[in-house]
Amino acid sequence: MGVPRKEKAAVSATIEQFLVMLAAERGAARNTLEAYRRDLLAAQLAIGDPALAEADALASLGAVWADLAPASLARRCSALRQFYGFLVDEGLRDDDPSPALPSTVTRRPLPRLLSQEDVTRLLTRAEEEAASDRSDAVRLLCLLELLYGSGLRASELVSLLVNAVPRDAPFLHVAGKGGQQRMVPVSTRARHALSRWLALRRSTSRHLFPSHGVDGHLTRVRLFQLLRALAARADIDPTRVSPHVLRHAFATHLLEGGADLRVLQMLLGHADISTTQIYTHVDSARLVELVNARHPLARMSDR
Repeated sequence: MGVPRKEKAAVSATIEQFLVMLAAERGAARNTLEAYRRDLLAAQLAIGDPALAEADALASLGAVWADLAPASLARRCSALRQFYGFLVDEGLRDDDPSPALPSTVTRRPLPRLLSQEDVTRLLTRAEEEAASDRSDAVRLLCLLELLYGSGLRASELVSLLVNAVPRDAPFLHVAGKGGQQRMVPVSTRARHALSRWLALRRSTSRHLFPSHGVDGHLTRVRLFQLLRALAARADIDPTRVSPHVLRHAFATHLLEGGADLRVLQMLLGHADISTTQIYTHVDSARLVELVNARHPLARMSDR
């Protein structure tokens, strides 16, 4: 089946300028740029060049996009708001018509969770398979330990460079979203798995997890496939397991252990604390117990 004609349309010159700015000034990743391109192209197909659109045209998008899921509508409107902000900042428009965009109300979905017992089963299976010292099994154990032990994003993990692993410090140097650098602690278990993988790794590639693909390193899709296959072998429903779910497990289990939310924000590489706060729902019982045990009024009630 052929690609629909509208998917082949080119975005306007002003949209291209906006995308160049995102790449140059904000360090937006290729996937991020493509997402903005798709959303702004959808607006262009609906109302013409959005750089020239007036408020009434933007208001009409609510009806045009009526069939979209709330999250998709919110994403498109967000792209347009940033686009108009760029136009005003660059002096390409005197006004910002974005207040006329349809209002969107979305609830951020709660992350899927794996229990500590689930993660233990995954790790145990990976360790058993890595006992053979097969390079693929040791690599998978290393990937799993870093995902759960350090809370890395899938894209951060697969693109790690060999020089991101210092020999004398328990930290990784990670390039996160927008090219932001951060130091991520590596657990003793993960350091041991890293040492095993580096001893077996036979490549001169600068990537820690090299591949013959275009990017030169293991892809996120392949990582996803490897983890789901491991889950099946560990008798865990594969649909419950993904790199992102393991990152959620890292965050959730740290909070359950008493980690501070600000520390967690730093470890996860979140620019805004509100993004990290999504994890506070998972440990409500512990929070209630904490208030009952530590609040001054709770101690007074015991008298």
